[in-house]
Amino acid sequence: MTNLLLILTGVLLNAAAQLVLKKGMSQIGSIQVDINSILTMVLKASTNIYVWSGLIFYVISFVVWLMVLSRVEVSYAYPFLSIGYIIAAFVGYFYFGESMTLNKIGGIIIICLGVFLLYRS
Repeated sequence: MTNLLLILTGVLLNAAAQLVLKKGMSQIGSIQVDINSILTMVLKASTNIYVWSGLIFYVISFVVWLMVLSRVEVSYAYPFLSIGYIIAAFVGYFYFGESMTLNKIGGIIIICLGVFLLYRS
């Protein structure tokens, strides 16, 4: 049970990192692929609390994931990362106003079934 809690903690932290980075980049705006735009983005990102929060969540999730990999098989742990997609899809829909299509819902159901099967193994 401890291993599963560590895995889920790592997954949740990783998903949280993605979501707060998205919030931060939404505030910064769309970035063009040229050196001036990239430098401007780096400057804005370096002062954005959401970007910093995302980086902190990533570092913590990395440490947690190292703990996970020291305890369980990677073939068991790694597929649980797909739960992050489920979290991101729902938060994206409810918080960022992103689309939720039938294909996404079907994919989420398949992911849930797959994770359930892995957990039972």
